[in-house]
Amino acid sequence: MTPPKIIVFDLGKVLLDFDYRIAARRIAAKSNYHGDIYQLFTIHSELLLRYETGLVSSADFFQGICRATGFSGSLEEFAGYFGDIFSEIPPMVAFHARLRKAGFPTYIFSNTNELAIHHIRRAFPFYANFDGYIYSYQARSMKPDAGIYEALEQLSGCTGDEILYLDDRPENVKAGLARGWRGIVHETPEKTLALAAGFGIPA
Repeated sequence: MTPPKIIVFDLGKVLLDFDYRIAARRIAAKSNYHGDIYQLFTIHSELLLRYETGLVSSADFFQGICRATGFSGSLEEFAGYFGDIFSEIPPMVAFHARLRKAGFPTYIFSNTNELAIHHIRRAFPFYANFDGYIYSYQARSMKPDAGIYEALEQLSGCTGDEILYLDDRPENVKAGLARGWRGIVHETPEKTLALAAGFGIPA
């Protein structure tokens, strides 16, 4: 099998683990909200959805959280709490390093937001070593909507089976497959590396 030209990585739960409960606990300590703050950061949150599709700014998102929770801290404090929820998934970061050494171009392709990316760029040195980055908040489109996939194709200059795409969400991979991309639904590093080998990728 001919290997793909580029490898496209989802970010959360593929290269970096994350837990919004960490942020929720810290924000709750400076709030007067009696509900579950974590619910404001789930995929069902309208406020987070608007933020991660670029419809509101970081300042507007912060003000929305303040209105919803009574958070009494500053934007700087909030940014620290909200961003510092990530940890590396070492086998996947090591896999990416091997791909780079083997000469494969790699891309980040993520539903995410400005505050998270600012923190990740500072905290994780490996993150600088990609050929390109597509973020939902900049593309104004979220996976699995077509717009963000088109943005990746335009940035990379690749289409169809030239692209191998790794994501933990099946619906996102399915949308890539519908465009002719190759895809792996990431469940564990071990499974992903075994499946990548089947595409001619060194594991």
